[in-house]
Amino acid sequence: MGTPEVTLREVHDSDLPLFYAYMCDPEAVRTAAFTSENPADRAAFDAHWARLLADGSIVMRTVLADGAVVGNAGVYGPAGDRQVTYWIDRAHWGRGLATAALRALLDVVPERPLHARAAADNTGSRRVLEKCGFTVTGEDRGFAHARGELTDELVFTLTAPAG
Repeated sequence: MGTPEVTLREVHDSDLPLFYAYMCDPEAVRTAAFTSENPADRAAFDAHWARLLADGSIVMRTVLADGAVVGNAGVYGPAGDRQVTYWIDRAHWGRGLATAALRALLDVVPERPLHARAAADNTGSRRVLEKCGFTVTGEDRGFAHARGELTDELVFTLTAPAG
């Protein structure tokens, strides 16, 4: 089994039930830490995605691996403080999909700087960001709904185009 081909495309309404299922995975939610207050709240999930997709300043893409939906990736926020985000279904972790998806997203969104945040103990996300050229530029501590406690967070910045 070779490395899957990772591509991005516009988000389709039919992707949202899959995204919702991925966000309801307790282990994935705990690892991500900084999630919505109640990821299982379908109405809040739907309202959140409706806002994302209606906002022309937000770039959201569906991540495909060999043509199958495996997650999403995007860029949001005001100019000068644009943040990247990504979520890959836990069944596909450890295969390089998040790194490939983020690299593809960085090609779609050439503006720099870009920023990202990850729970300090989320080594998978930290590796993805570092492989894509992000460097740790700060630390923070915030309340992580998924853990119900204050959690250390790393702040990352990408200043140069991805290589």
